[in-house]
Amino acid sequence: MSELAAAIKSTIRDVPDFPKPGIIFKDITPVLARHDLMKGITARFAGGCRDKKIDAIVGMESRGFLFGVPLAMHLGIPFVPARKPGKLPYHKVSESYALEYGSATLELHTDALARGQRALIVDDLIATGGTALATAKLVERLGAEVAGFGFVIELAFLGGRKVLGNYPVDSIVAY
Repeated sequence: MSELAAAIKSTIRDVPDFPKPGIIFKDITPVLARHDLMKGITARFAGGCRDKKIDAIVGMESRGFLFGVPLAMHLGIPFVPARKPGKLPYHKVSESYALEYGSATLELHTDALARGQRALIVDDLIATGGTALATAKLVERLGAEVAGFGFVIELAFLGGRKVLGNYPVDSIVAY
């Protein structure tokens, strides 16, 4: 485990029984309070982008924004928000996906990515992979290409990486 991964893992706060009994929530707010870790996460993801010719960073609402915006700024490329319904004011495409108890939807503006652009999708955590896969489908529906995924945390025991198939997946900390 890298020094950065060890520092992140020791900083993440476990919150038992949130949002429901039996779940141990991985709280990243202590990580957000440490500028050294935030800089390290941004640098780590930026290093993984060197050979991928990334044109844009796509971040999933809402914690993907926290890591995607600094990365896009660091790389000097656009940030594209994947939002929940009712949050984007312009023409949009939508993708619904299954949750453990129900479903959810994400949207992108139709002009958020151009045909042929390569996008890296960033979020704080991958669990079952449903949100990430829905975001990939949105990117591809706009004619862009998914260059890969970057996650700060991977809950490997939930199999999200497997759901993403052949897309490149980079996670810093795995449980």
